[in-house]
Amino acid sequence: MTFDRVRAESSAELLAQGRKRLARAVATTAHDWSPAQQEMLTAVENAPDDIAGVIERLRVVQKILDSLPPSPGTNRVAAFNTLYLTITEKVADSLTTPECTDPEWLETLDVEFARLYFRALGDWGVSGRNPADAWEVLFRRAHDDSMTVMDAAVLGVNAHINHDLALAVIATWERLGFPGDGPQHPDYLLVNRIFYQQIPILRRRFATAWQLEIDRCVGDLDDWSQSILVRATRALAWEQAEILWRLRDDPEDLAQALLVLDRVSACAGETLLNGTSLLRVVWLTLTAWFRGLRRRLRPVAATA
Repeated sequence: MTFDRVRAESSAELLAQGRKRLARAVATTAHDWSPAQQEMLTAVENAPDDIAGVIERLRVVQKILDSLPPSPGTNRVAAFNTLYLTITEKVADSLTTPECTDPEWLETLDVEFARLYFRALGDWGVSGRNPADAWEVLFRRAHDDSMTVMDAAVLGVNAHINHDLALAVIATWERLGFPGDGPQHPDYLLVNRIFYQQIPILRRRFATAWQLEIDRCVGDLDDWSQSILVRATRALAWEQAEILWRLRDDPEDLAQALLVLDRVSACAGETLLNGTSLLRVVWLTLTAWFRGLRRRLRPVAATA
């Protein structure tokens, strides 16, 4: 298997420099979960084993986050956690419906997905442990009341889907076997429909007065465009997982690929706070890098 590590290292460095240029000043920078640091570390210390445990843990985390600055119930990470809890509850409901073909697979994916979020929460503010850059973009703005709760929720979605989701898919394959585009893939797509159903409700829940006014002017257009973005990013995450799966036997190559993935996701987060015009550039960078890698790996896959 051929992996262009030099190109990946160069990309990682360029992305780090690009993030510095994109990053805007933060009114109040958080460095940990004070004054509830120990409560947070205790809450996320042991990983849940099932989706019921994930929901229970998210509710505990929600109470902690709602107690933090800038004032009760306004912490910016709490905004994302609220959204994530809602989606997870809907996924849990879907496990017993005819639409779900393999409940064990979808529940395992949900658990692995949540573990990455809990791990990031537990790493924040702990010496020698740092969350992924994609999460750091949101966490350091936890107390920043100049950022809207809508933007905060979007930053969390960016980190969790653009960075964590591919890793959760790989962890699920490691536990249950690699199915490719087998019978489990429709269950993966089932979550897209849950997002589509919840986006209008969640957007209006977090929207400011002027955002609600824009909604009234454009009707369903914003909901439709955001559902398309969720669908596209989740499809890309599956593709990323397939590519990274092929690198799993070379820890150094895999680590470099993961570093690029993290830094691209962090740049996307910073870009979201600077307007959407540059987001397109970051999106194209991400797809071009991974699709180029996929093309280089294709001959190997065909002979495997």
